[in-house]
Amino acid sequence: MTDTEQPLGVKVGTVVLTIAAGWVAQKLIGVVWEKTTGSVAPTNVDDDEISIIQAVTFAAVSGGVAVLAKRLARKGAVRAAARFVPGR
Repeated sequence: MTDTEQPLGVKVGTVVLTIAAGWVAQKLIGVVWEKTTGSVAPTNVDDDEISIIQAVTFAAVSGGVAVLAKRLARKGAVRAAARFVPGR
């Protein structure tokens, strides 16, 4: 099923779940980053006070978690739509 074939409910559900999952992931990354490094998670990776290794590591972790959250949100939206739309 491509994006153009998705019902509106799945698209809206995916957006809502992605936003919620992104918020939760951001909070989780912040807590884990602080416990692991002892410093607050960077909010601006272009800041000169952050080492290049910290900036790259934070960007990689954040990007990976964002992709995971989006994929899980889409799966959840499709699963929820299947419950409410008969014959799917």
